Amino acid sequence: MSDLCAPSLAPVPAPAPVRWQGLPPVASEKTVVLVLGSFPGAASLRAQQYYAHPQNHFWKILQALWPQHPLPAAGPEHYLQRCDWLLARGLGLWDVYASCEREGSLDTSIRNPLVNDFARLLGRCPRLAAVAHNGAESFRHAPAVQASLAAQHRPPLQAVRLPSTSPANASWSFDRKLAAWAAVLSAHRLL
Repeated sequence: MSDLCAPSLAPVPAPAPVRWQGLPPVASEKTVVLVLGSFPGAASLRAQQYYAHPQNHFWKILQALWPQHPLPAAGPEHYLQRCDWLLARGLGLWDVYASCEREGSLDTSIRNPLVNDFARLLGRCPRLAAVAHNGAESFRHAPAVQASLAAQHRPPLQAVRLPSTSPANASWSFDRKLAAWAAVLSAHRLL
């Protein structure tokens, strides 16, 4: 057998992990509660829209909480209208991580994350009263988020852990998630 046909025993280097960039914040002077996810899933990154996965309960929960205000349709042509709809109700959106390495969409696959700069967001949100963490991975960073906001915000912002709206959170029914989200929004007079 010639050397050209002999099997190579040298290890093949693994491809470098892909570093994903998150989405910009959706926030304004009307934002009272900032909803923080961990990092957008693959469907959201492809669409460049928060909570784009059709099985995610985020938009369905909010429509159920505000039935008198019809949610604009899903799809890229209506995403900015959805963001405006959200902002008009006092909610903002962002994620804990600005970027990370990850395969797939699960939080457990996140590697080498870089946390967003929350202090720079306060200037855009003078009415901000609470940070609602959408799931356990986001809430794990609540102390760091609070610390970055505390230097510029008086009184301290409330940090709340909400059940994740992700389809991976199958242990919570839609109705149970809805009740938890309703309690937080009601406490901040957004219902």
